[in-house]
Amino acid sequence: MATNPYFTTPLAPARPRMFNTTVAKVSWTLVSIVTAGLAGAVPFVVAAVKGVIKPWLAAVYVVTEIVVYSVAIAISPSAHDDNPWPGFLMVLWIITAATHTSLLDNENVSVGK
Repeated sequence: MATNPYFTTPLAPARPRMFNTTVAKVSWTLVSIVTAGLAGAVPFVVAAVKGVIKPWLAAVYVVTEIVVYSVAIAISPSAHDDNPWPGFLMVLWIITAATHTSLLDNENVSVGK
């Protein structure tokens, strides 16, 4: 007896995954932290190339990273300045990028997917 292909095929195509293992998830999340946020948008560009997220979301992250670091440098162009805002902006960007990177494969988050 032949099997019916309508019963054996999945209902919807599976969405591509960004992380295959937990080690990969931790490694990609550490990219933002270890590089001090300078490569915070890299996981999103890779996810857009893999088809995990839409390209506009990766573009938003690239533009946001450029704006955050440009504003931080404009606020405090000197290395001997006592202004805490540039450091606060950079730490905020690092935390945001690392958190959102770890949520790339979360099924409950649907923005940009």
